[in-house]
Amino acid sequence: MGAPSHKKRIWGWMMYDWATQPFHTLIISFIFGPYFAEQVIAYLSAGGMETLEAKARAQSIWGYGLTVTGLLIAVSAPLLGSIADESGSRMPWIKLFSALYVIGAAGLWLAAPGDFPTVLVLIFFGLGLIGVEFTTIFTNALLPALGTRAEIGKISGDGWAWGYVGGIISLVIMLLLFAENATGVTLLGIPPLFGFDPEMREGTRFVGPFVALWFGISMIPFFLWVKEPKIKGLSLTDAVSKGIRDLGRTLASLPSRKSLFSYLISSMFYRDALNGVFTFGGIYALGALNWSVVDIGVFGILAALTGAIFTYFGGFADQKFGPKPVIVFCILVLVSTCLVILTITRDSVLFMAVDATSKLPDVAFYICGAVLGAVAGVIQSASRTMMVRQADPDRMTEAFGLYALSGKATSFLAPGLIAVMSDFTGSQRLGIMPLIGLFLLGLVLLAWVHPEGTQEGTKVSE
Repeated sequence: MGAPSHKKRIWGWMMYDWATQPFHTLIISFIFGPYFAEQVIAYLSAGGMETLEAKARAQSIWGYGLTVTGLLIAVSAPLLGSIADESGSRMPWIKLFSALYVIGAAGLWLAAPGDFPTVLVLIFFGLGLIGVEFTTIFTNALLPALGTRAEIGKISGDGWAWGYVGGIISLVIMLLLFAENATGVTLLGIPPLFGFDPEMREGTRFVGPFVALWFGISMIPFFLWVKEPKIKGLSLTDAVSKGIRDLGRTLASLPSRKSLFSYLISSMFYRDALNGVFTFGGIYALGALNWSVVDIGVFGILAALTGAIFTYFGGFADQKFGPKPVIVFCILVLVSTCLVILTITRDSVLFMAVDATSKLPDVAFYICGAVLGAVAGVIQSASRTMMVRQADPDRMTEAFGLYALSGKATSFLAPGLIAVMSDFTGSQRLGIMPLIGLFLLGLVLLAWVHPEGTQEGTKVSE
């Protein structure tokens, strides 16, 4: 067989976003995260803890779990990226962390209700999250080889949009056929397929194996069509040694590279806040609005649908205006939406009291979710493009390792601040306030970021 065409290479690369989006959509945000909180709340309440305190504690436990995993990723990502650049090969790393992804996701099946195995569940969740974050580093580093400097913004946007389509389809499948509500039926009003026991929440717990299976099948085109240029690299031992030295030099040079350094710090804050919005959004709705997992799943479909549409068109905006203006606009929208969310409770919207049976809080939260979904994919796609513009083309994997570090160096900050604020105030609503401050910090630091980085006027590929 001949080598895959360039169009197939792009589609194969985009299939990675399709393959991994269900982890973010189903596990972190809209199915498993809220289910985890629901089970922890039930376990703590059964032990005599007041309901409001149990809700805040569940939110903080989820936050502490994310904090530990984020720190592990932050410490390891730049080093692995530097080693991969020296070895001249990224595919073996993608395969290794793909296996970790599958193991971690599939292990979430063990999250049975009752005597809930909180620590074990967080370990498997952490393994899956490490798998998805590290495979992302190496696949993002392949982006510059897919087009010119002017083209990669659109390619990146198309990839994110295609990922959202995968997230929507996988979420619809889970809600219609597997995830059960309090009465033991799915959104179609039927019991979960395959004879899954609703009382043991087997339909909802199936989200882990389902995501693992989705990933395994979806990555087949990626491995068939995405081929790395043949580069003679160092042996693994030499690559580790040289990678450590080169990473040290890169880190030492960052303060003198004002644009890159400012961008890494800026994105460190606003991406951490963005992750916090979607990590805790479902948990917030579960507690503040008393939504079920199915309700949160419908919310997720709406957010993913607007995300797919707006991210696709966001790619055109990135191509026309460049990534920096797109990022600034998205942050302003995110801050405004978070301020509105803070006013939504079961009995109030925009600080105006509503009847306890009113649907207005639910409608308002759905609208906020649609807006968040619309800009989330756009800002992440534009951020990926901006990193390519800021990076040294010869050290692209190391650069995306640093990008992962900037995304995870303070990944403990949003969950940690939310956890501490939730514990301190005993309030879910007040617990998410730190996200607004993180967005604003990222926005201010963008002032020192040059739109073209340090590679102005050069092409990423010919």
